[in-house]
Amino acid sequence: DRNRIERMFGHLKQFRRIASRYDKTALSFASFLNLAAIRKWLPNFVNTA
Repeated sequence: DRNRIERMFGHLKQFRRIASRYDKTALSFASFLNLAAIRKWLPNFVNTA
């Protein structure tokens, strides 16, 4: 499972805001991390047909 988590963070670090940690508070960083994860996984659940 560690490999999957490390790959997930590797993909999420493509977002500049996550990689450079612009957010000052832990809450705002965690919130943007959740938004980035949703943005990455949402196309898998949308019907493209």
